[in-house]
Amino acid sequence: MRADRFLIQAILALLLASLIPAPIFADGIIIPEPSPHIHPAPVPNLVIKYHRVNVIIEDRIATTRVDQVFYNPYEFEVEGTYIFPIPEEAAISEFSMYVDGKKLEGKLLDKDEARRIYEEIVRKRRDPALLEYVGRNAFQARIFPIPPNGERRIQLEYTQILPYESGLIKYIYPLDTERFSAEPIEEVSVRVEIHSRAPIKAVYSPSHKVDIQREDEYTAVVGYEATDILPDKDFALYYSVSPEEVGLSLLSYKPAGEDGFFLLLMAPQVEVEEQEAVAKDVIFVLDVSGSMEGEKLRQAKAALEFVLKRLNPEDRFNVLAFSTGVRRFAPSLRPASERDEALKFTRKLQARGSTNIYQALLEALSDVEDRPTYLLFLTDGLPTVGVTDVERIVQEVGQKVPENVRLFTFGVGDDVNTFLLDRLSSEHRGTSVYVRPGEDIEAAVSAFYSRISYPVLTDIAIDWGGIRVEDVHPYPLPDLFAGMQLVVVGRYREGGKTRIVLSGKVGEEEKRFVYEDVEFVEKGGEDFIARLWATRRIGYLMEQIRLHGEDKELVNEIVELSLRYGIITPYTSFLVEEDLSTAESPAPIVTRVAERIFLAPMAAVGADAVQKSVVQKELAESNVAAGPSMAEVKHVGDKTFILRDGVWTDTTFDKGKMKPVEVAFGSEEYFRLLAEHPEWGQYLALGKRVIFVGGDVAYEITEGSGRVEKPASAITPEPSPKPGSEPTPTPGTLPWPLRWLKQILSWLGK
Repeated sequence: MRADRFLIQAILALLLASLIPAPIFADGIIIPEPSPHIHPAPVPNLVIKYHRVNVIIEDRIATTRVDQVFYNPYEFEVEGTYIFPIPEEAAISEFSMYVDGKKLEGKLLDKDEARRIYEEIVRKRRDPALLEYVGRNAFQARIFPIPPNGERRIQLEYTQILPYESGLIKYIYPLDTERFSAEPIEEVSVRVEIHSRAPIKAVYSPSHKVDIQREDEYTAVVGYEATDILPDKDFALYYSVSPEEVGLSLLSYKPAGEDGFFLLLMAPQVEVEEQEAVAKDVIFVLDVSGSMEGEKLRQAKAALEFVLKRLNPEDRFNVLAFSTGVRRFAPSLRPASERDEALKFTRKLQARGSTNIYQALLEALSDVEDRPTYLLFLTDGLPTVGVTDVERIVQEVGQKVPENVRLFTFGVGDDVNTFLLDRLSSEHRGTSVYVRPGEDIEAAVSAFYSRISYPVLTDIAIDWGGIRVEDVHPYPLPDLFAGMQLVVVGRYREGGKTRIVLSGKVGEEEKRFVYEDVEFVEKGGEDFIARLWATRRIGYLMEQIRLHGEDKELVNEIVELSLRYGIITPYTSFLVEEDLSTAESPAPIVTRVAERIFLAPMAAVGADAVQKSVVQKELAESNVAAGPSMAEVKHVGDKTFILRDGVWTDTTFDKGKMKPVEVAFGSEEYFRLLAEHPEWGQYLALGKRVIFVGGDVAYEITEGSGRVEKPASAITPEPSPKPGSEPTPTPGTLPWPLRWLKQILSWLGK
């Protein structure tokens, strides 16, 4: 009787689990196995409560410690096999694992053994998700039963030698868990501590927005934290070590038959002695019109005080307050030693009058001399007196701005003219910062000025040697500051080794840095670079359109890049309405979307205008490629897939020109294709129905049996239910949960 009760409970738990989304199992994967008391059927996955990763790197030797808690939410015990896919290119020297504090025996599997296990699991569970890891080694261990509503804490540690290539050391942690998740993980964290005997220069993650703390030249701490998240990409980290005054490293990627993409990292030393800092001039132009009265003016004064107190000994400055007219602290630039007098001047400022932006800028520019000059312009409104025409202000101010001026604008609130502020900053090698309602002006200005306090190289230019490059972003190149790094992306024609010369000014002195044998790959490389370049390119094109007016060629380029790389923007959100699975060619989609874009109004003032400026700037300056903004879009390698009628379709698939080869999911041909091209496992892992282009051939993965070839016009994918919905039963049949329950009851009857 007790056994029967247990069996009934297990059946009901399985049925309940089939009616709700499958919970999580993460990169450290527990593959649950069916109980011997139950007819073989896929067992629901376990829930993961948290996932913490701590890494210590000592001169290219990385020790990774992983801490995970798995939870069994069901009313029956679960056993399974724990699999940890080893990061690609990792040479593991030691691996240990503890379950609830007790060391557990396991074994390392080479790529062939791991692939056999992955394929076996895929065949049994009819779930292709594990194919993401084909081509990787793995660690395997047997997990003892997890009791009903019980937990297992798994801790593992492994040591590896990190690869060194193109002047960069690379660390990868397999954090891609989305394909195994139906609910977010409560907590995910990665902390990497880097120690090096040689000075650390660039520290860069192309996969995640990380916090980087630099204690000194030889130590760096990188942190990433998130809650309630479905991680969908591996955690990647690059860093360089170099005794050079300015470290330079290059990564590149070249798809077959296409131009290549590159990413250049430039990083100076972290610490600069006061006597080595480039002497600069700082001119602070502060709006004190009536609308600034109260908390806004108080915060602005605090921001100005922060800047004045952090001037270097050789710096000079001036403060101009403007409303209907302009009040100066001094008739000309003053030495940093007079900051206390300027603070007294600032504290007495009161808000009154209108907003004369034109006069304020012209008077500030009259102070400029021949040193690097940073003009910080802060306003909360529109030009209301004097010259109020935005185009005239931009043109006339632009004619008077010398080459040594960097113009940084701070827009406070949503009642600012974004066209004016963005054009002033973008055309004069600065940037614009927007302080939204409720945000702290002091915090925004202080954080910004901290980054530009110590310029080490200005007026930067790069000679690429024999490599032809184009579409470089950012352009023009900004100045280089101590403790910061510059990430440059672009395209190139043909690969090969070259000599790169970096030139710029240290004060008034011209300086050159030469880097020999820098290699642009001729084939392959790091595929994330293509999407990062496309992210920045789209941001740049959006800025050009917003500030200078619609241009059909620019709009077409934005739409084509968005379609190819799955970067959804305010200009390309229409793409989600287009059906790629039935389109004869992507070209008509581009045309239709471009035509609709021209109908969108362009506002210069207001919350929507500020938000558009912020989004566009984030894209143009991003160090991480834009991720998909909706569940129907996925990035895999340098490809983008869009879900239509249950089929994940490669955006490079041109139905009018390609006749896909059909391959049935789970067939021998399916696994043979995977064995011949393990790099395609990441595409197959998307699901049972996929259309992708591999080489010059398009393939369609179907849920049928056998393998046939037929024209693209014959593709009629069956509609699949949206996530969380039930499939629609065919006429005369019971809903699928009841059909399954009926089958189970028939087994019991036997």
